[in-house]
Amino acid sequence: MPRKATITQKEIVGAAFKLTRKEGFEAITSRKLAAAAGCSTQPIFRIYEGMADLKKDVYEKSVEFYEEFYAAADKSHDIPFVDLGLCYINFAQKNPHLFRLLFLSERAEGSKSMYDLVNGDGDHIVKEINKASAMGAQNVQHLFMQMWIFIHGAACMAVSGDYDLSDEDSIALLSAAYHSFSGV
Repeated sequence: MPRKATITQKEIVGAAFKLTRKEGFEAITSRKLAAAAGCSTQPIFRIYEGMADLKKDVYEKSVEFYEEFYAAADKSHDIPFVDLGLCYINFAQKNPHLFRLLFLSERAEGSKSMYDLVNGDGDHIVKEINKASAMGAQNVQHLFMQMWIFIHGAACMAVSGDYDLSDEDSIALLSAAYHSFSGV
């Protein structure tokens, strides 16, 4: 008799990620995850001692997903922070549960800061700060903080359903905020 196929850690994380994306990590139970993964709860608890351990892996997969989302985003605007802000807001609109996990949850041990998440491996924030400096903006660290408060606020509004602006409107607002804050 053939041996039963066993489920892998990667398959469990994949199923948990899909559930997180659809319902939020806090909605995941071992039974719901087992049903989504097509297994019993036993393989889940063979691999993970508890849901906190699983959350670390789902968090890491979510970080990778955000990096891929950013990499695929259009980056054609000359005004600093517009592309970064638009991508961040769009991520919040399209992936509210992942946004909450990455950017609104209490930081767990070993998780990245919001700055590190957004800056990513490609130094996205650093590049925007350098672009602003090259365009003549003064006190670019302060400018970044002002822009970031504006961008993060808009993204939080998107998650709560209070931000329904088009990309064009968002670009206009981000551009106006940059000009207002930078004086350039």
